[in-house]
Amino acid sequence: MSIKPVTRRSFLKIAAAAAATTATVASGASLAFAEDKSADAGEARDVKRVRTCCRGCGKMECGVWVTVENGRATKVEGDTSCFTSGGNCCAKSQSSLQAAYHPDRVLYPMKRTNPKDAPDPGWVRITWDEAYSTMAENYQELIDKYGGETIMMMSGTSRCWCMGAYGVFPLLFQSPNRVTPYQVCKGPRHFATLMQSSYAFSWQATVDKPRVMVRWGGSTEMSNYDDSCRMTVDSAKEADAFITVDPRLSNLGRESTIWQHLYPQTDGALALSWIHVVIENKLYDELFVKRWTDAPFLVCEEMGPTPGPMGAKMQAGFFQTMTRLVCESDLKEDGSPFRLMCWDAKNGRLTYFDAETMLWEGENWSMERNLKTAKPATQENLFPGVAQGLVPAQLGFGKEDGFEVEIDPAIEGEYEVTLKDGKAYKVKPVWEHLKARAAEYAPDIAEGITGIPADQIELAAKTYATRVDPESGYGNGGIGYMLATEHGCNAIQNSRALDTLVGITGNWDTPAGNRGGTTSFLRTIDVNFGGNVNMGGMPDLTEEHYKKLSGIEKFPVLNWWQYWADANSVYEQIQTGDPYPIRGGIAQSGDFMNMGNSLYNFESMRSLDFLAVIDFWHTPLSDVADLLLPCAHWIEANGTRPSQGSSGGMGLNVQCVERPGEVEYDPVFNIKLHEAMGRPFSDDPKNPYPTEEEYCDWFVRASGMTWKQMVEKFQKDGWWDCKAMTLKSLEGDPEGWLDAGGTWGLYRRYQLGMLRPDKKPGLTTPTGKLEIWSTVMETFYTDETDPLYNADEKYHDDPDYAGVEGHARDILPDWRPAPLGRAAAPEMEAEYPFICNTGRRIPVYFHSEHRQLPWCREQWPVPRIEMHPADAEKVGVKQGDWVWIENENGKIRQVVDLYEGIEPGVVNCEHQWWYPELNQMGHGFELSGVNCLVYRDVRDRHSASSYLRAYPVKVYKATPENSPFNNPVPCGEDGKEIITAGNDPRLKEWAVLNYGEGE
Repeated sequence: MSIKPVTRRSFLKIAAAAAATTATVASGASLAFAEDKSADAGEARDVKRVRTCCRGCGKMECGVWVTVENGRATKVEGDTSCFTSGGNCCAKSQSSLQAAYHPDRVLYPMKRTNPKDAPDPGWVRITWDEAYSTMAENYQELIDKYGGETIMMMSGTSRCWCMGAYGVFPLLFQSPNRVTPYQVCKGPRHFATLMQSSYAFSWQATVDKPRVMVRWGGSTEMSNYDDSCRMTVDSAKEADAFITVDPRLSNLGRESTIWQHLYPQTDGALALSWIHVVIENKLYDELFVKRWTDAPFLVCEEMGPTPGPMGAKMQAGFFQTMTRLVCESDLKEDGSPFRLMCWDAKNGRLTYFDAETMLWEGENWSMERNLKTAKPATQENLFPGVAQGLVPAQLGFGKEDGFEVEIDPAIEGEYEVTLKDGKAYKVKPVWEHLKARAAEYAPDIAEGITGIPADQIELAAKTYATRVDPESGYGNGGIGYMLATEHGCNAIQNSRALDTLVGITGNWDTPAGNRGGTTSFLRTIDVNFGGNVNMGGMPDLTEEHYKKLSGIEKFPVLNWWQYWADANSVYEQIQTGDPYPIRGGIAQSGDFMNMGNSLYNFESMRSLDFLAVIDFWHTPLSDVADLLLPCAHWIEANGTRPSQGSSGGMGLNVQCVERPGEVEYDPVFNIKLHEAMGRPFSDDPKNPYPTEEEYCDWFVRASGMTWKQMVEKFQKDGWWDCKAMTLKSLEGDPEGWLDAGGTWGLYRRYQLGMLRPDKKPGLTTPTGKLEIWSTVMETFYTDETDPLYNADEKYHDDPDYAGVEGHARDILPDWRPAPLGRAAAPEMEAEYPFICNTGRRIPVYFHSEHRQLPWCREQWPVPRIEMHPADAEKVGVKQGDWVWIENENGKIRQVVDLYEGIEPGVVNCEHQWWYPELNQMGHGFELSGVNCLVYRDVRDRHSASSYLRAYPVKVYKATPENSPFNNPVPCGEDGKEIITAGNDPRLKEWAVLNYGEGE
């Protein structure tokens, strides 16, 4: 194998010769760029710059330029045409070249020759033909024996298109058992918003520059997630007020106007407290509440539940809601279950909203009439050249709004209705129920739960909800609520409370509000995950398939969601075979360390009959694989890249360099695996297995261009603003772009019939409203199906955690203490005196990635546990000490990092640590991986998301006497220490760059 050492200095020296224009790039669906003609080019005629999209963190879409010299990428720098990132280029982005050329990168297909309990897998190189035939034979044998559901599929994040488990693999194997980090990473927020309003409306349009910026449970300034680091900082700096909600003082949080330093996993209680303040001070948007939420719908608690409107499941089929909302069919025999009853305060009578037509009684809706009222937004400090977008005037209930007779749906009061059984019943609007629920968490009560003084809770809520610019007609901005809200067994209810808060304050699909995923001008198909999309060759899964979803018996709401199998149930089913065997697996990136208990999960994956892993490296998961297959880096890949969140950008991944060795591009791998198994990838009988270029052309067909033509335009003009593209379409589409779902330049799309697939006004719930009273929850989470909050009864005997009282409360947004937190399990404090929080963002790492990149590892060589100095003194440790963190599930070691920005009694550990430098089974994940401490039998009662934060541990000093090899520093099985400092010679070995020449 030919290798060449490249230092930072030589990288910079090479990059100094870089020119401003582009030349030839790689093979496959690549593009020939113009030669460099600049005066500075000089001798470097083979130097070019390629405009593309970084995937160094795997989440945000940051635009970058990649400099290529003599076919080798030498530099990554920010692209200022990308308004979503504003020219930002973080440490992970710049260091990712070290991943592309890393000497340990897997470049050829490999197969195991030793048993899975052997310390060395005995990898040997094989051909791709052998790899594909081996997979096809083994998977087919398992399917023939047990059925397609015996195959579990895993994907992760970061790599450009490593998303097979999200889409193509379930169709290929006809299996619902996908295990993805989506279950603990934004998926619960999408689950909750789809249940209550519309899919993924947890995402906020921070690029619109909110007047009051709220960052709740996340640090996007540290590591790109839903927004770029640069955009987060700029928006916070330019806002009239900036509020952070976080148990620890984050970097950007130091600059906040208000810091809501809540106790870990009390988010739902705080959100409901804010709602109480908003309601009591009448800071809610009354028109939105009355017209676009279910607040006016009448609830009869003594009735039913009875049939209500029809709803759609996430993947397959429809369902009849069963609800206590009063429908016309409850009043008379020939009444419609779609007509939801309200009290008309203006005319003193019952009126209705029809969830079949999505119209109120007497309403004549017109999208064109609504569109004519739209005016440009008035946001300040937008990135230069970014369009404002159009905001339709808010619809009311008068004749000018399309009503034959003016109505006024009441949201307060108590009324009497006579049902078809002839009896009179007392009913109240949903709003009254929300008021009562929120009052349970009034600031003086929430203070005792969250630890935040009541006056500070009230100040934050009023600051957020009091409009800075009332003349705009919309609120101050949405709420950027993030990962932390999903990890304490209140994932769905936390998100529902925050979605409610955003909605009632007039910040739902408004400028800087919560808007969902970007709708680009290519949105006829799911362009967000290019390698995830099957071209129609395989049939969709059916209701019968989803009946076999692992975990569905324990978590009945998964029968509605249908998107993931519960990871903990899959890992358990692998070991038990109950209710049926899961014996095969495929992992296109992904790992077993991101949810549940890592130690248990590792043994499950090791026991599979056959497992193929597609990845860059030898990882803890690949150590138990039968095949390890190489994949392409983001500088070697082509693909579309619209903003997955509310950033509104559209760019491309453009292949910059040749792929080294025999690495395969993920979508090409997916297509070839279909071919090997005799399953068509495309519905074109003449071309069931398209080439890479044909696949790319198919993806951009809505643009009217070929892939190469679109790349040419991208290289010349830069990133597209999807708001601007919508406005172009409204002006007559002068450039020939096809408006295939490009609605991003319009706000309040629920008024325009642009959110629902049936093109009717409203949201995508069964009632068409933001459902504060959830018909989905009411239908699927019933007395008969309600699972115990904790699978293991040893933790609780509190009746509120299960049974009728438990499930009935969940129809509305609610909060419960973290199962093993101090409020729920005080008896555990004696043995485990600390509450463990985890998962904070690290600027040089993205979850489990980059530990072998020298520029990253030398900056952050070891995992750290943050402790308050007073706690460190109590247990006798100081800055830099290695400590044991232990509970009944296991114990790990991390280094003490004293920090006064964390509450006494709480520690904050880093997640996803493993040690690439340890050449042994599992690569030392068990030494420091915090998920080795996770309780796998306790999880969110609706989505089954893992309990990853706010659980009890003890912490004590690691000493020679209590440590293996008499060494407090974690060591490999041979006694050699892990890398602990930036001057470790192993980092220099990793800096020897391999260009994939030869073997």
